Amino acid sequence: MAHLNDDLLVITDLDGTLLDPNTHEWTPAQAWLERLIEHDVPVILSSSKTAAEIIALQAALGLEGQPFIAENGAIVQLDATWQDNPDFPRLLNGMPHDEILEIINRLRHEQGYKLFCFSDVDEKTIAEWTGLSPKLAAMATLLEASETVIWRDSDENLARFSASLEALGLMLIEGGRFWHVLDVRGGKGQAANWLKEQYRKREGKLRTTLGLGDGPDDASLLDNVDFAVVVKGLSRQGVMLKNDDPQRVYRTHASGPAGFSEGLDHFLGKV
Repeated sequence: MAHLNDDLLVITDLDGTLLDPNTHEWTPAQAWLERLIEHDVPVILSSSKTAAEIIALQAALGLEGQPFIAENGAIVQLDATWQDNPDFPRLLNGMPHDEILEIINRLRHEQGYKLFCFSDVDEKTIAEWTGLSPKLAAMATLLEASETVIWRDSDENLARFSASLEALGLMLIEGGRFWHVLDVRGGKGQAANWLKEQYRKREGKLRTTLGLGDGPDDASLLDNVDFAVVVKGLSRQGVMLKNDDPQRVYRTHASGPAGFSEGLDHFLGKV
């Protein structure tokens, strides 16, 4: 078990975990967020969202200046005080967005795949797809190292599309509502491990890590933390972990921010 007085890192997914997947509210998690901030526990947001979206959310949540993982690990933002780090202010893992989009469009043209990209549509359409405000929908278009996809084709063609991407150094991962294409050097787990190492180098010790997520794109994160909370989600596949030891992994009964709080109650004690 972990303790609030330990040297902790909390790394959490956003949509469907810290945020309600429909309303994007976090009120049920507010008490725990305040408690973590009070105990100087870094809360690292980890999401498919863009850096612009996460920076806006950090301000709303009181987490300004902390590291975060954007675009499923394709982007890692460093702590605002780490200006001596050679990768400051952020690390881009692999291929940039424009090159990824070019590959997707080529495969779509050659194979006739039925799919839509965020880059295909305007901000109003993205707002309708996501339920985001127009301002946040505009931020969702600012992809730097990934592309967001809505798949409208068969499972068989999805497997073919994924295999073609892998042959070109990219990967296709499933989020709560959308699919995401990014460089194989990305991924939330790899990003989390890189951040853990940055803390170790600065502090001379490894922090205990607690991760939370609700979708298949969170599996790599949850497999690379000491304690994992699988928040009840919407994915038909669920979250399959390589190490599902019940001493390490807790699966919540509640979803969204209520599940976030339930998971922290389990590992850290109730607020």
